[in-house]
Amino acid sequence: MKYINRTLEPELKRRLFTGKALIVYGPRQCGKTTLLKHLTSEYGEDVLWMNGDNPDTRNTLDGITTAGWKRLIGNRKILVLDEAQRIDNIGLSLKLVTDELPEVQLIVSGSSAFELMNRAAEPLTGRKFEYRLLPFSFGELCDEHGFFEEKQEREKRMLYGCYPDIVDHPGDEPQRLNELAGSYLFKDIYALDGLRRTSILDKLIQALAMQIGSEVNCNELAGLIGTDSKTIARYIDLLEKCYIVFPLRAYSGNLRNEIKKGFKIFFYDLGIRNAVINNFTPLASRSDAGGMWENYLILERLKKNINTPFAPCPFFWRTMAPQNHEIDYLEETQGNLYAWEIKSNTKTKVKFPKTFMNAYPEAKTEILTPENYEDFLLP
Repeated sequence: MKYINRTLEPELKRRLFTGKALIVYGPRQCGKTTLLKHLTSEYGEDVLWMNGDNPDTRNTLDGITTAGWKRLIGNRKILVLDEAQRIDNIGLSLKLVTDELPEVQLIVSGSSAFELMNRAAEPLTGRKFEYRLLPFSFGELCDEHGFFEEKQEREKRMLYGCYPDIVDHPGDEPQRLNELAGSYLFKDIYALDGLRRTSILDKLIQALAMQIGSEVNCNELAGLIGTDSKTIARYIDLLEKCYIVFPLRAYSGNLRNEIKKGFKIFFYDLGIRNAVINNFTPLASRSDAGGMWENYLILERLKKNINTPFAPCPFFWRTMAPQNHEIDYLEETQGNLYAWEIKSNTKTKVKFPKTFMNAYPEAKTEILTPENYEDFLLP
């Protein structure tokens, strides 16, 4: 299987042996291990690999001391600890390495930002660089396959997503996605706080999948699913921290009638979203093609910006009834405001609401369609 270059790798390589741990968060099966193996390949036997999913690793590191780390690492230059969120007291254990073995480069990965951040953040304060890795981006796949060729695959990416195993096995996508969604991605959710798989969580994921591009109302979801709004909010939070969904929050600045606390939910991978609702129908026959196009562009924009310094803050914008004026996507960066309307039909006529333009006359505006989206997604 050919290695596809990841945008994050040069940044990680630049940070090697600079005195701080490197922590890479991201969903299971998104390519973290493959990336780290490629990153460290030139060091050969100077790399110690450990995996937190392995019970032997967890037992070995349980209560480990500085002397224990020295015996374990020996003369190796790099320690890679994969799926580190599975290890108890991981933050204090890693702090021993960074403090007592400064010559060793520590590299840590985790698929649950919730657990790994909670367990490692405070002990490693000032001792780490943090990054996020997601499934392949439009830019990465353009670099690998060519710009024109990758543009031709747009519908396939919207239907099946960009997980490495899916991209590497064309023709077998639905079966592999069902396995990926069922066996891997939700593993960390059910492990959190002893949470067991419940019909409430399954119904919530399906409900969120059916309303991409629409505002989320926790009270309405609670009534639909048969639970309370606090449970809905908690489960959405867990889904976000395990890289299943992400929120797009409402922008509010100058107007009294702007939505201030609303949010929309999008999926970190459209293939997973379509697997959840078991729908891989071609776009031309779908009623949700517009929402999928919006999810695709906003997700790929997120991938583009995710590890950049001073990354822009993303939003959507809407006013309350009776106006209900809306703009699909905004970014605020260093005092500048940018706004985009996202349309899957190139013939759709769009005007930005006068309410918005009067309130934010300095905002730069653009309409995104399948004919002009490339610059929005590429560096």
